[in-house]
Amino acid sequence: MNKLELLRTFVRVSELSSFTLAGENLGLPRSTVSEQIRALETLLGTRLLNRTTRRVQATQDGLRLYERSKDLLSRMDEIEGLFHSDTATLTGRLRVDLPTLMARRIVLPNLPIFMSRHPGVALEISCTDRQVDLLREGFDCVLRIGTLSDLDLIARPLGSLAQINCASPGYLQRHGTPTCLADLHRHQLIHYVRNLGSRSAGFEYLQSGTLQVQPMAGAITVNSTEAYESACLAGLGLIQAPAAGLQGYLERGELVALLADYVAPSLPVSLLFARQQHVSPRLRAFMDWLAALLEPRLDPVASGS
Repeated sequence: MNKLELLRTFVRVSELSSFTLAGENLGLPRSTVSEQIRALETLLGTRLLNRTTRRVQATQDGLRLYERSKDLLSRMDEIEGLFHSDTATLTGRLRVDLPTLMARRIVLPNLPIFMSRHPGVALEISCTDRQVDLLREGFDCVLRIGTLSDLDLIARPLGSLAQINCASPGYLQRHGTPTCLADLHRHQLIHYVRNLGSRSAGFEYLQSGTLQVQPMAGAITVNSTEAYESACLAGLGLIQAPAAGLQGYLERGELVALLADYVAPSLPVSLLFARQQHVSPRLRAFMDWLAALLEPRLDPVASGS
């Protein structure tokens, strides 16, 4: 039997949790699906699926094989389409990671455009503010906001996001509006960190092109951009965040911009992907589409750095 076909059948059974549904999807009799799964288990010397009268569920070995199989089959799709220049025929799976707010506000609302152009591409989208491990977690590309530390990856700079300081009208009514750095000792900063247990250094600003940090009090620490915004809207303190994402709140008067002469450095926006001799056509198509989507929303000044 063709080993790749065995893996394709196994992946479909795992995804649908059913021999019958997998057979219907693949155009195979249920008996053939069962035979192929048994053949694969015999070949690998391990049980891959637990069968009950109600459902089919992957074992621990099955879960490991499922993830590896998806990657392998995706690579095979890539090889099969390696010499096809027509992007309309792109097929295969992409796994990408996006910052939560950027995914929700920009990428996902516009994703139907990409999918209509490339209906053969399947996307797995992770939305998180943590710094994922692209290689270990099997991502094809990651959209990263902020300073890069992944030296073993290729970075494609897209631009930068200018930051502003802001607080809610309710907070300012209770604590007053700071007009200079000296006023900050009377105020609360909402601390944003990637990992809870750590703490931000404080209020950041540029002075003569050099980053300065002023420690500030603050009872709230969050590790999510959505929580960061929500805490500010609730009047819990000041935040420093990209201006583009806060524009709607500013226009509606839900937030107020502060200390325009003391803003944090712009945040670089980059696409990261693995070092490899060949970038698949579907990955290149997705990255090009994403770069074009974000271009009018980014400050181009830092795009070449």
